[in-house]
Amino acid sequence: MSELLDRLTQLLAQGHAHGDIELLSDGRFAGAGRTAEAAVLIAVTDRPEPGVILTQRPRTMRDHPGQVAFPGGKLDHGEDAIQAALREGWEELALALDAVRVVGPTDRYQTGTGFDITPVLAVIPPDLPLVAHAREVESWFEAPLDLLMDESNWSERTAYWQGTERRFYEMDFAGYRIWGATAAICANLSRRLRWIASAAP
Repeated sequence: MSELLDRLTQLLAQGHAHGDIELLSDGRFAGAGRTAEAAVLIAVTDRPEPGVILTQRPRTMRDHPGQVAFPGGKLDHGEDAIQAALREGWEELALALDAVRVVGPTDRYQTGTGFDITPVLAVIPPDLPLVAHAREVESWFEAPLDLLMDESNWSERTAYWQGTERRFYEMDFAGYRIWGATAAICANLSRRLRWIASAAP
């Protein structure tokens, strides 16, 4: 077990053992009966300064066009969240299953568009030869884990949607706008892991 994998495993277990924390959710915006189960892969690169693999969705997609996302999608029949997240990593980025060391699932996030997302935290080797599937991924990049796990780096914004004020986080990184469900999942994970606090001397 690598040092990073060991640390993330311990922090995730400790975080979930602490019980309830304040988590972000847009479930109140989703209409009744519209929820679809989905999973995303939070792939952390095993390097001295770990990063997280993120994608930009094609602007032609029906759901969340052009947005920055984790590899992920709806669960196929008979799949659990881990299986779905690993499959999506392969389909979107040719991320080989045997290269992924799964830490475990973490807090589910409900989107206002009706997706109930289970994030799956994992560790992968650095500098893998990832290849974007053109139909599902416009581009991909790696953002520093420290950056994403520090809530002070995120800006809180408000907007009106479906007649209600909605608060959300966003961040600009390397020309990409990270916001919406991806930002909320990062914020929830940072609260669960307490990654920045755990690194303090």
